[in-house]
Amino acid sequence: MKKGTTTPILLLVLGILLAFPAAAGEPEEATLDVLISTIESNKKALIAVNLGLDDEEAQAFWPIYDRYEGELSAIRTRLAALIDDYTKNFATLSDEKAEKIVEDFLAMERERADVREEYRDDFSDVLPGRKLARFYQIENKIHAILRYELARGIPVIEE
Repeated sequence: MKKGTTTPILLLVLGILLAFPAAAGEPEEATLDVLISTIESNKKALIAVNLGLDDEEAQAFWPIYDRYEGELSAIRTRLAALIDDYTKNFATLSDEKAEKIVEDFLAMERERADVREEYRDDFSDVLPGRKLARFYQIENKIHAILRYELARGIPVIEE
C-alpha cells in the first residue's frame, strides 16, 4: 500500500464522525444508532474506493462481504445498546452490574474476532494476499476510528 493511500478513508470517516458532535458527550441511543448507521452505510463505499477490486474480484467479494458485515452489524448494534445502558447508569452501577457489562463487552469482542477469522478463508478464496491484507487494514482503521469516537463519549466510573 502506498504511503498516504488511507487518507481518503480517514478523512471520510472523520468527516462522518465530526457530523455527530453529540457523540462527544454522553451518547444517547438515537445518536449512537445514527452514528453506526452512517458508518455502516458509507463503509462499503470506503472499502470499494480503497480496495481497488477488478470486476471479477468485486463480483465474488461483495456477496461474502455483505454476509460478513451483517454479522458484524449485529454485534455493533448490541454494543451500542450496552454503551447506552452503561452511560445512562454508570454513576450508580453496582459491582455486579459493572462486572456483567465487562463480561458482555469482552464476549462481543471475542465474537467480532471470531467473525473476522471465520470469513478470512472466504475472503482469501476471492482476493489475492495483498488485497486480503489491505481489506483487513481498511477494516481495522475504520473500526479504530469508530471505537475512538465512541470511547470519547463513554464516561469513566469514578472510584
